[in-house]
Amino acid sequence: MANASQAARAAGNTGPAASKPGFQARIPPAEAQDGFLHLFAVIQDALSSSGAIDEFGFDPDFTTHLLMPMLRPLYRAWFRIDVEGAEHVPTSGAGLVVSNHAGAIAVDAVMTQVAIHDALPTPRYLRMLAADLVFKVPVLADIATRAGHVRASVPAAETLLSRGEIVGVWPEGFKGVGKPFHKRYQLQRFGRGGFVSVALRTGAPLIPTAIVGSEEIYPIIGDAKGLARLLDLPYFPITPSFPWLGPLGLIPLPSKWTIRFGEPISTSEFGPDAANDPEVVFALADLMRDRIQQMLISMLMHRTHVFE
Repeated sequence: MANASQAARAAGNTGPAASKPGFQARIPPAEAQDGFLHLFAVIQDALSSSGAIDEFGFDPDFTTHLLMPMLRPLYRAWFRIDVEGAEHVPTSGAGLVVSNHAGAIAVDAVMTQVAIHDALPTPRYLRMLAADLVFKVPVLADIATRAGHVRASVPAAETLLSRGEIVGVWPEGFKGVGKPFHKRYQLQRFGRGGFVSVALRTGAPLIPTAIVGSEEIYPIIGDAKGLARLLDLPYFPITPSFPWLGPLGLIPLPSKWTIRFGEPISTSEFGPDAANDPEVVFALADLMRDRIQQMLISMLMHRTHVFE
């Protein structure tokens, strides 16, 4: 999709001043507002353009040429993400990435998408299973769809894995991403193990994934439950900066991240019929949860500072 590529180049600052070491942009408020409106227009133009889109609405050209360049400054400069164990992610064929979830907003999911694309020898697209809420928000729904996010369902996951895609799932769901700061890095329930059943039916390996750093971007110190019910949200996070600072409170803290992909757990030897055996399903779900929790503990023990 040429329009997305051209839009990405138009949105970026490639002038000589931007490449000077130590250069700091000082943008007047009016110009900053104009720049924001221009970026919004670029996104809308890209969303209205036609590209190679599959039955779920995924547009690889939009993802590669517009979305990834927009996310990389967060990934490389703001969170300074280190990736460990990239060799455990299949360079071809199916794989189910299973990760912890945190941070008030699902920034960890899109950062994992960048890691899968950029850290592998051959870039791959992470097809993320997303909650219904994502597809109810105007503009965000279109971006998520074009970026390859799929409404979480067993049929969708099986379709993607059966044709050899890398799929991402965050089994903690809203209980993980919305948990209070004092419970950081403590994994919540993994539901009923639906992700394991999908892996068993398709023979896809389970890839335990641990993310350290995402808990600190929006430390949740409270939940305005009444406001959440009014807005039909699963929670309404209160952080040290939000909603007190208004839109500025939405700026994530620049914590230092590490994303670690663990050794895959094979499911092929169990056979597809094992998906109907609750004992096997729950055992593998517990194994994945324990494996990720141990990875988190190990990573936290070796972390020297939250922001370095």
